[in-house]
Amino acid sequence: MGRHLPFPLQLEVLIMGRQEREDESSSDRGGCPVLVTERLVLRAPHKEDTDAIACLANNVRVATMVSRMPHPYTRKDAAEFIKRTKTGALGKCIYAVTDADNGRFLGCCGVEPQQDAVTLELGYWIGEPFWGKGYATEAAHAVIDMAFRTRDIEFIDVRCRVTNPGSRRVIHKCGFQFQGTGMVTSLALGASVPVEWYRLDRKTWISLRSWAAA
Repeated sequence: MGRHLPFPLQLEVLIMGRQEREDESSSDRGGCPVLVTERLVLRAPHKEDTDAIACLANNVRVATMVSRMPHPYTRKDAAEFIKRTKTGALGKCIYAVTDADNGRFLGCCGVEPQQDAVTLELGYWIGEPFWGKGYATEAAHAVIDMAFRTRDIEFIDVRCRVTNPGSRRVIHKCGFQFQGTGMVTSLALGASVPVEWYRLDRKTWISLRSWAAA
């Protein structure tokens, strides 16, 4: 998921009912705003995250659920990943998901534009020590809200392995609707694996935001 999407608009966004800060330093990564939620800060990956990324990503239970993560995962892989988020192709955005209280790196969440120009694809992973705490859902909500508020898009897609019930729960909690099944290549497994495809459209997102506000 080493991806980086530019957001040229300098604005404030609402995440989970709270007004979020845009980091003044975000201009060096194409204007991606820093997102702050109740428990998390989503920001650009830093060089100082290298060891934490390598430690959490070097886990077969994580790597086999993320299509483009190698296994084993080394410190060199982490350094290259961080480099790509800073100098990667224009049009990609990836966040380090961190604990708002202590800055601890928890995982990653990001979006990538698709060929039709009106669709983004969401991706995320959280380190195994932090599973079951709702961090992936909280991060996904933040990125989804930011994407719909700051980009002229109509859809956000997401895929998960059919053997990943945890990711499926995150997807359902974000309001995505099932579209079908398919196959994707798993770098860690060196083979294609079956996945489920889900989609969230702008009208549904607006409705969900309205219901939450009510």
